Amino acid sequence: MKKFIAILSIVAGMSGCMATYAEIPQNYYTRLNGKSGAELKQAAFEIINPHNLISSYQNLPQYFQKTDVYPMSREWWDMYSNVQRYIPSFSGLNREHSLPKSWWGGSTDVPAYIDLNHLYPADGPANQAKSNYPLGEVSRTSNIKFQNGVSTVGYPVSGQGGGAQYVYEPADEYKGDFARTYFYMATCYQNLTWKYTWMLQQNDYPTLSTWAVNLLLKWHREDPVSQKETDRNDVVYGFQNNRNPFIDFPDLAEYIWGNKVGETFNIGNLPSPGKDPVLITPTPDITLDFGQVATGNPITALLYFKGENLTKSLSLLIDRNYSESSGMFTIPGRTITAQNVNNGYYLQVTYTPTSLGEHSGRILIYDGGLEGTGTYAYLRGECLEVPTLSTLTAYPASDITSDTYTATWSEAPEVIDYYVVTRTRYIGGNQQVEEIECDENLLEVSDFDSSDSESYMVQSSRLGYRSDPSNVVFVSHSGINDIRDNQPLTAASYPGIIRLSCSSDHTNGRVYDASGRLVMLITTITDGLELTLPAGTYLLTTAEHPSPIKLIAR
Repeated sequence: MKKFIAILSIVAGMSGCMATYAEIPQNYYTRLNGKSGAELKQAAFEIINPHNLISSYQNLPQYFQKTDVYPMSREWWDMYSNVQRYIPSFSGLNREHSLPKSWWGGSTDVPAYIDLNHLYPADGPANQAKSNYPLGEVSRTSNIKFQNGVSTVGYPVSGQGGGAQYVYEPADEYKGDFARTYFYMATCYQNLTWKYTWMLQQNDYPTLSTWAVNLLLKWHREDPVSQKETDRNDVVYGFQNNRNPFIDFPDLAEYIWGNKVGETFNIGNLPSPGKDPVLITPTPDITLDFGQVATGNPITALLYFKGENLTKSLSLLIDRNYSESSGMFTIPGRTITAQNVNNGYYLQVTYTPTSLGEHSGRILIYDGGLEGTGTYAYLRGECLEVPTLSTLTAYPASDITSDTYTATWSEAPEVIDYYVVTRTRYIGGNQQVEEIECDENLLEVSDFDSSDSESYMVQSSRLGYRSDPSNVVFVSHSGINDIRDNQPLTAASYPGIIRLSCSSDHTNGRVYDASGRLVMLITTITDGLELTLPAGTYLLTTAEHPSPIKLIAR
């Protein structure tokens, strides 16, 4: 059995509960006052970086139903296309990281991976075309790679792109939305190590490159904060207990990057900091939702506590009388010291289901010198059977050009959360492996020109479990698999045998048939090794020679 460690899920109004989204806490932005430039950005980072995170990537469509649906409608609010789609179906949409996850290396352990402040439902084809390109303005006099009336991908205008071949340009009505999203990400995650630096710099300030600052400020000014953004900011705050300050205070961007750099930022209506104990987060009556969990898999969430002026330890209690399933939720202790709460503290809450179905509980939070009788953090989870997942079939790549191809595979016959494509790129005798989540059974690869050749296999994912890997499909530019001799390995065909030649031993040999099915494993290949295979065409890779070579059995 797998055991999962997840991070907090805050779900207000899900599962039939009434949604209540609190206003900005009185002391939330206090530390911004009186600061400017780099110091101001650092203060914003300290406010928004430590926050509660939703439970998992798989549950994103549930959250999107609260953050990205038109008011008084069941239509998804998709900033990437004009295609009309309606909840609860997520068909045709992707879970989109507006700031591409590949920019920080693609790690799923980074909080940015599941931060709703930059995650949006996106039209599948538009999202595929966007790839991991930077934002920018597309030159209408040059090549346009993709256009659907809302999203455009193409060559950047002069001075933009940061060296990337293409840029992604959203519709005018959403340019400010994307700008403020990137302001948030460059602040909240200024401490990340960036793999791609088209728009970013490896520093805490200014983090954004000069051309990116100019572009984002232009979009920020020309497309002011909309009601959509304000409403979404409130809802996300109800989930994560952090906000996008560039939506709450649009001028903040000017003080950090724009025409007010060097001036002191002040929020005029903020009261002077008091001396009374205050618990800023968690907000009263939030719901900590663990989502759907497979039986036998305890899951631990982290609930962020932050207060000011607490003089006594904060007391915590699981209310065993709240429901019959309250005992399935546990915390490691009964108190958090005043110092820890004042400095910021993550509390581990564990859900260990012992039966199938929905379960609930609540934590009473009290004392700490706070006024009143305390507040509650509500708990919820749903336990399901361990999924049985079918092995998928990867189909040969189609629409192959010098820089693109389309990978497709069979559709999973059972309910899944998403597909995982393992893409292996063979470049100069080396291989680079990445995993890509897909909501549909296809993947459009747009940067094939940077690989000598590639291969892919597919799995389905449900509740953290994956199906067995599919067959492996190899893709080459010529339609014939290239031979790349980083460490020479050749094959000669004779009636009944294939003889391998190499100047030194090769390890981890893998032989695939024409459909990509693994048919033979060879621990060590020595010079002159002979293979016996049924008549046909095969592909061979080794650890030392990752680019496949062709074997012909006669």
